Parts: sequence; structure tokens; C-alpha cells
Amino acid sequence: MIVLGNTPIADSYITKCDHLKRCGIVQGFWSINPSPLDGNSTDRKKSPHHGFMRMDSFAELESHIDGILDASYQFFSSMLPKAELGRMIEIAGREIHPEKKAEKFLELLEWNDHEAPE
Repeated sequence: MIVLGNTPIADSYITKCDHLKRCGIVQGFWSINPSPLDGNSTDRKKSPHHGFMRMDSFAELESHIDGILDASYQFFSSMLPKAELGRMIEIAGREIHPEKKAEKFLELLEWNDHEAPE
């Protein structure tokens, strides 16, 4: 999910935007106005972790969209007890390669409502 806007970001929202991006909830908050008319804001191009970014040209916007479309992302969401999450992480951690650990963890999340394979 990308949130498009035409205004700069308030200082009080910088950490919120970065947090939502780092958690994978959104791919970013993007301003598509290279010259915002807000005298009270800083001329911020991006936040520290790129949760907010200002696009200064169509080519820049297109480049960022292409980057997201070309990437291979996997979304997951869960509200599980820590003990259950810990068990899943422990099982997934037995895999040797990081990608296999991720695949195993996502597989275990799918099995959450059923008996999970060990």
C-alpha cells in the first residue's frame, strides 16, 4: 500500500511513517508535489527510513513504483500469543538458509488454525 499525497509531512509524523514502512504495513507515504506551498514545513525530501518520500519528477515517481513492482515481498500478519510465535520461530530457525527460515515461518502461520507440522 502506498499513500499518495501532495503535502509535506509534519515533523510529528516522521517516526510514525517510518515505523509503518519498517513493519511492512505500507510501502510508503509519498508526496507527489515537488514544490509544496506550506510555509510552516521543512523542505524534507525523505524521512530517515524512507517511510515518507517526496517525488520531484514523474521519472522519480516511476522509478520508485518500478522498484516496488520488481521486488518480491511477502506480507504476513498475526495476532498470536508470544508462546505460539516463539514455537514457530524456533521451528523455522532449524532451517539452514535465511530464505528457507522465512518460508518455514510463513508456512507455519498458514497452519496456525490447524495442527502445524513440525
